[in-house]
Amino acid sequence: MTNRLPSFVTHLECSLTGEHYAAGEVHNLSKAGRPLLVRYDLDAVGEALSREILAARAPGMWKWRELLPLPLGAEPVTLGEIETPLLPLDRLSAKAGARPLLVKDEGRLPTGSFKARGLAMAVSMARNFGIEALALPTNGNAGAALAAYAAAAGMAATVICPEETPAVNVAEAEAYGARVLIADGQIDECGRLVGEGAAAGRWFDVSTLKEPYRAEGKKVMGLELAEQYGWELPDVIFYPTGGGTGLIGMWKAFAELEAVGLIGPERPRMVAVQATGCAPMVRAFEQGDEFAERWEQPATVATGIRVPKAVGDFLILRAVRESGGFAIAVEEEAILAAVHDAARDDGLLLCPEGGAVLAGWRAALERGLVGRDERVLLFNCAAGNKYPLPLTAPRIRLADSHGATV
Repeated sequence: MTNRLPSFVTHLECSLTGEHYAAGEVHNLSKAGRPLLVRYDLDAVGEALSREILAARAPGMWKWRELLPLPLGAEPVTLGEIETPLLPLDRLSAKAGARPLLVKDEGRLPTGSFKARGLAMAVSMARNFGIEALALPTNGNAGAALAAYAAAAGMAATVICPEETPAVNVAEAEAYGARVLIADGQIDECGRLVGEGAAAGRWFDVSTLKEPYRAEGKKVMGLELAEQYGWELPDVIFYPTGGGTGLIGMWKAFAELEAVGLIGPERPRMVAVQATGCAPMVRAFEQGDEFAERWEQPATVATGIRVPKAVGDFLILRAVRESGGFAIAVEEEAILAAVHDAARDDGLLLCPEGGAVLAGWRAALERGLVGRDERVLLFNCAAGNKYPLPLTAPRIRLADSHGATV
C-alpha cells in the first residue's frame, strides 16, 4: 500500500542503522528490528512555517501539519486534540523553597491521556493507507485511545492487556467497541501476541514505537511547549518513562524546531522517571549501558510506566545522555504522597505517573541534581480521576444530623 498525496516527509530512517525506507508505504520496525523515525524536508518546512503563521492558527495538535506525517490533503481522525495547558504548582513549590513548577496537563486530551496524541496520528495514518484493523498491547490508556480513534475511523481494534490493568481502562476500551483480551502476563508479553497476529495478517500492529507515527503524534508535546514558553525551552523536563515514546518524540521535535528556525540550540535536561519496582532505564543509565535489560517481576501503582522492556530503550538513553539529563527511580510511597500533595496544595489531581514525576523532582532536589531556581516542567500524562482513589469520608444519618454540628 502506498500514498502519493503531498507531504513534507522525505523518508523514514532506521533509528539504529540509519538505513532509509520509502515514505508513503506501510512500515513497522526496520530490518534491524528497531523503530523507524520520520524525516522531513526541513528547509522546505522552514520556508512554509513561521512563529507568526503558527500564532494565527487555531490551537491544537493539527496546527503543526508541516511537521507531521499525515499528507496535507488527508483529513485526520480527530476527537478534538487541544493544546494542553501549563499549570503552576505554586504552594507545593513554595514549601520546597523552589521556583514554581509547571505541569503540562495531558489529562485534558480526548480519552483523558496523552496516548490520544500518538493514537490520533497512528490511526489517521493507518486509515490513509487503507488499513482496516489495528491492535496493540496496553497497560490501560493506550488501549482506550486506540479503541476511541478506531471507532471514530470506522476501523476494528483489538486490545490485549495484563490482568493488573486498571478496570476503568478495560471498561473504557470495551465501551468504544474494541475487542479486549486480558492476559496473565506483562505488556511486552502481550506485545508478542499482537506481533504474531500481525504476522498472520489479522491486524496491523500499532504497539509503542513498532510503527513510525505514534512518536510523531507525541512529539507535538514538545512543539506546543516551545511555543508556550515563548519559543524558549525549560531548563529541565521530568517525564514518566515506560515505552518512552513522548520523551523520544520531544527530543526529535526540539531538533526539528531548531532546524526550521523556530528555536535556538539550547535544550532542556531530559529526566526519565521510573518506579523502583520497574526501572530498567534507570539501571541501564547508571551502568552506562546503551540498551536496557528486561526488568523481571515489574510492579508499581503507576501502571503506565510498568514496562519491563522497551523497544526504544537506546533512544531514551541517548536523549537523556545527549541532554545532560539523568534517569531516576522513586518509591511507591513517594508516588502516592506526591499525588496527595499536589491535589491538596494546588488543586491538581495527578495520575500516578504524574505523581511519579513530582516525586522524581523532589528526589532530584534532595540529591542536588536540579536547582531550586531552575525552570522545571513536569508531565502529567492522564487525568487523575481515571484511577482508583482512597475513600475515607465518614457516613452520616440525615435524620440524626444538624448543619450546625456536622
